[in-house]
Amino acid sequence: MGKQEESFYRGRKILVTGHTGFKGAWLCAVLHRFGAEVTGYALEPPTAPSLFELAGMGDRVHSVLGDIRDLDHLKEIFFQVKPQIVIHMAAQPIVRESYRNPVDTYATNVMGTVNVLECVRLCDSVRSVLNVTTDKVYQNREWEWGYRENEELCGFDPYSNSKSCSELVTTSYRNSFFTDGRVAVSTARAGNVIGGGDFAADRIIPDCVRAIEGQYAISLRNPGSIRPYQHVLEAIGAYLLIVKRQFLDGSISGSYNVGPDEESCIRTLDLVQGFGRAWQELTGQQLLWECPREYCQEQGFHEAGYLKLDNSKIRSRIGWKPRWGYEEMLRKTAELTRVYLQEADVWAGMERQIEAYFQGGFLRE
Repeated sequence: MGKQEESFYRGRKILVTGHTGFKGAWLCAVLHRFGAEVTGYALEPPTAPSLFELAGMGDRVHSVLGDIRDLDHLKEIFFQVKPQIVIHMAAQPIVRESYRNPVDTYATNVMGTVNVLECVRLCDSVRSVLNVTTDKVYQNREWEWGYRENEELCGFDPYSNSKSCSELVTTSYRNSFFTDGRVAVSTARAGNVIGGGDFAADRIIPDCVRAIEGQYAISLRNPGSIRPYQHVLEAIGAYLLIVKRQFLDGSISGSYNVGPDEESCIRTLDLVQGFGRAWQELTGQQLLWECPREYCQEQGFHEAGYLKLDNSKIRSRIGWKPRWGYEEMLRKTAELTRVYLQEADVWAGMERQIEAYFQGGFLRE
């Protein structure tokens, strides 16, 4: 582990919203390893099985069941915990679900963010806040180059658009209430995150895992779509570095793309084939895939064909850069998937990967 990071986070009171989700469970695991005092606020785990439960995270952090749309309850928890750091990850995160339930998506992703920031405004213990959004906040023009933080925000579908709104809410609160320097507030626009322990619907790696379990061929909806894929620990490393840096120097707060280098901006088909190779090397078992024509032309849902992020700003201002390239992120994902399918110790598997990623600190010299 990086000693500087362990030293900074040890004993810090941190409130994480959305801690029962896939990314939230990984974040809590890292913070627990760093010795932080973590309180999570979220609904029940959104999937069954869930990484939160498989890793026993409920025994490692203070877990509070609650809905970020419930402002009164959220305030109560803020004033009980008195966090120094808030990392806001609670959201309705699935594009296709946002088409089915747009009102709930906006209520959670927009008013939920308002409620979190209102609690920050009223709770004088908070010093550093990060709102985790998505690469999909930008108006996607199908450019071949990565979007920068000053590009227009206008997500197309209800999920993406609600996250664009969440970004605007954060900017408004920063400008209206936090200009005195008491609280540093940033947003992180992350690319497509993968890793062991994701069981969500309508995500490509979980679909692969279900195909392996069920011994059937995975159906690819959009095999040619290009996305900025990265391991979940890459994103978490960036989040924690932003939080730390702005805690110590509020002048660096702002909006940051958290995306991989060019080699990991790949087609969905390349991701599936790469995961299949990693899985076969580990287990000798093949991953089968297919792309039925009717599945590729499905139901009129809009989905961007090309999306990349420019990570120059976070490199230059924060000092973060990706560590695990395309092959390593898929290998690590396959390794923890095997642990889960073998009913082995998922927490121990996570610890090994956390140790490997953070060895020597957040920065690679």
